Amino acid sequence: MIIYQLLLRAFGNRTCVPGGSYAKNGSGKFGDITDEVLLKLKKLSVGAVWYTGVISHATRTHFRSIPDCNPAIVKGEAGSPYAIRNWFDVDPALATNLDNRMAEFEALVERTHRAGMKVIIDFVPNHVYREYHSYFTAENFYLLDEPLHLPASVKGTYEENPAKATGNDVFHAWPSENDWYDTVKLNYENRSTWSKMLQVLRFWADKGVDGFRCDMVELVPAEFFAWAFRSLRTEHPGLLFIAEVYGKDNYRRYADAGFDLLYDKSGFYDALRGIVRGERPASCLTQEWQFQGSLQPRMLHFLENHDEQRVASDFYAGSGRAAFPALAVSLLFHPSSFMLYFGQEFGERGMEAEGYSGVDGRTSIYDYCTVPSVRRWLAGRLTVEESVVYKEYCRLLRIATGDAIFSKGKTFDLMYVNPASDRFDPDRQFAWIRGYAGSAMSVVANFADHPVDVQLRIPKAAFDYLGIAVAGDRVIRVHVAAHDYTRTDVSSPVQD
Repeated sequence: MIIYQLLLRAFGNRTCVPGGSYAKNGSGKFGDITDEVLLKLKKLSVGAVWYTGVISHATRTHFRSIPDCNPAIVKGEAGSPYAIRNWFDVDPALATNLDNRMAEFEALVERTHRAGMKVIIDFVPNHVYREYHSYFTAENFYLLDEPLHLPASVKGTYEENPAKATGNDVFHAWPSENDWYDTVKLNYENRSTWSKMLQVLRFWADKGVDGFRCDMVELVPAEFFAWAFRSLRTEHPGLLFIAEVYGKDNYRRYADAGFDLLYDKSGFYDALRGIVRGERPASCLTQEWQFQGSLQPRMLHFLENHDEQRVASDFYAGSGRAAFPALAVSLLFHPSSFMLYFGQEFGERGMEAEGYSGVDGRTSIYDYCTVPSVRRWLAGRLTVEESVVYKEYCRLLRIATGDAIFSKGKTFDLMYVNPASDRFDPDRQFAWIRGYAGSAMSVVANFADHPVDVQLRIPKAAFDYLGIAVAGDRVIRVHVAAHDYTRTDVSSPVQD
């Protein structure tokens, strides 16, 4: 499955002033995701859209009939989409008609389904906005024995006595400016928290939502998810649950709890980022897939998301094209799902200072901003470079999902039979073979900043594993451009 993450607030063809208010900059709307936009996403072989920032959350913006938030505990003008202030409402900034906001979201769900894609939204089980006014009571929080002391850098005042534990497991009353001081942690030692959060999931599933990206699951007992999923899947068979899990040692635990897909942040993401930046050898990928074992089909690969830096930013690869070998590995190495962050397909650089978020290589989740490449795409004015990157993404995504060798085939890692030589550099090249129904393709990803002529040995054991009859080992020679990859049909029994 290809999952497309789309931050609704930042989608659209608007011009934004850094740090601008909602009145000045506006916001993306549910209605911006038109039938035409959804058809364009289908060209990227997208099977599900993760609409980020749907649920009503903390903000400095005033909306009539909705209680204002204390600006001292809101990050940025727009606020964090992960500081939920009402689990049963949508973000009013995303609606064209404030009084019709839930109906507008429901219409978006219907449009997405009509386009042949699933709808995924966030589920944030660990914490809520500090000023959450209803639904939860004292028993649902961790209460401390002194008043809250906000960081000195926070402007304004906010009183909370007794203080509640802060969302990122700060169990004292003095959170720092780097802590999630806009949120408070929910207490799963109390079973009423379990029941209340199950009702949240049920509410959105009843709205037609097909799946949930579950935030920071390692801060919540795995037993809660196992319990909740059993109930929900009886009522809504086929619900998809994605775990934002970071510790590799926790992959199995949350898979056993019932998650369909697991973030592969500490595995392939960290490895590929290190390889692209020249900090790790390409050969390190072998130990990553070996660690995953039988979980490989349940891993969710990605090169970007709202938390991570844009792959084309100066902090990562420096350009969209420089990420092609990492993209090829993510998509073609084995049949894991892949997540694409909006604008990534154009080589979005994320090098703007949007306001609360400075120049950090990310698209801000705290500001009313836009994504320059997406804005150009909507206006039909992509640059030549952006068009090149976009076409390659379309092609690779189509291969990954439509070619049976890569969507269904088995994988054989070729690194162990191709040690360092003048024709192969395991620090900068990664090679493997995929096979299905008697056909096979070898793939070489070149992370070097120069073209290479590679001589690749494919052992008979690889063909035996793939069920292809050959007389012995094969040797192929391929040319791979800088920051690129190449595929070669190796099904023929003829020796090179």
